[in-house]
Amino acid sequence: MSTVTTDRELARVEAALDSLLSNHDPKAMDNIAFRGHRFDAGLAWVHFPEGHGGLGVRPELNKIVEERLRKAGAQPQDPSTFFIALAGPTIVTHGSDEAKQRFLRPMFTGEERWCQLFSEPGAGSDFAGLGTRAVRDGDEWVVNGQKVWNTLAHLGDWGMLVTRTDADQPKHKGMTYFALDMRAPGVEVRPLRQITGEAEFNEVYMTDARVPDVHRIGQVGEGWRVALTTLMNERTAIGGSGGGTARRRGPIDEAIKIYKERGHGHAHRDDLLRLWCKSEALRLTNLRASQAAKAGNPGPEGSIAKLMMAELNKKITELSVALLGADGLIGFDYTFRRPEDLSVDGSEGGVRHSFLRARANSIEGGTSEIMRNILGEQVLGLPGEPRVDKDLPWSKVPRN
Repeated sequence: MSTVTTDRELARVEAALDSLLSNHDPKAMDNIAFRGHRFDAGLAWVHFPEGHGGLGVRPELNKIVEERLRKAGAQPQDPSTFFIALAGPTIVTHGSDEAKQRFLRPMFTGEERWCQLFSEPGAGSDFAGLGTRAVRDGDEWVVNGQKVWNTLAHLGDWGMLVTRTDADQPKHKGMTYFALDMRAPGVEVRPLRQITGEAEFNEVYMTDARVPDVHRIGQVGEGWRVALTTLMNERTAIGGSGGGTARRRGPIDEAIKIYKERGHGHAHRDDLLRLWCKSEALRLTNLRASQAAKAGNPGPEGSIAKLMMAELNKKITELSVALLGADGLIGFDYTFRRPEDLSVDGSEGGVRHSFLRARANSIEGGTSEIMRNILGEQVLGLPGEPRVDKDLPWSKVPRN
């Protein structure tokens, strides 16, 4: 891209910011209302098309938007709306114009919250083996099945749902992606209590739930291709949550803080330094991923960061608990509760929580084993594992 084009895009974003802030003071108005004006100004996702929350410019300019709006007093994104980072790029890439007009704005403002309905009891790591059925009935689809490990589904207004619409096709085909109304008749959400005492995860049952065809995302039978957009963005979002792109940020900060406060001297110093170096490598990987992102469809850096974050978080939180000594065993509330968002505080209680919660990092968004397969085959070009069921019709694939 030429320097002239680059300067023109930056000037356009700056002008849109000037206009937005001169007409709407984020400190003097409701956050949802301000985010609505921001969407209308094309400053929600600047790399999205005009009319859909963007300006059609390069994605790294989103950083300038966030920095200026934070300085102007705008509130950060509500942690309960995490899934806009997955649903937004998926809908803008594969959705119809009607779907984009219906879903993107209330998703960005936070008026409607989203969740993800991918994994099933018999199809977790083998996502393409899912069995939730959707049968066409005129202008609607009738859905029956069960999903599991659905984060914040108890808060969701809409769910990203992938179904089986043609059982006679191979398992990577015959899948179709929908936006599911989580309040619709026939949709039931049940909590799954975790080792932390929380029930941020859920299982979702669909019994003759009806989905209008206008809420289909992508073409019939193209659910796998659409879902890949969601999964790539999920891995980038999860990978980035373990350290971000700023210096000295994330779980390693808390480990350093405890090390200094507890006066450990040289004990554990080498372990802490090794983990700091790995955290810095993760930070730089996230930085490269954010710079290389293309209109909501990240490259392999996101998958690399997701795998590294999952394994690194377990090691860092293990060290943090060890640094706490006997205090690491007490003082955490295991009472059953339904969380309202995904935020975790930075107190010592937060470290105990993070130690337990980090177990899930190596499962959610693709297990570490699956991530290694993906990176080995698709990034490094290594031979793939034998897949005897790849070309079989889904209905003939053996299942437990």
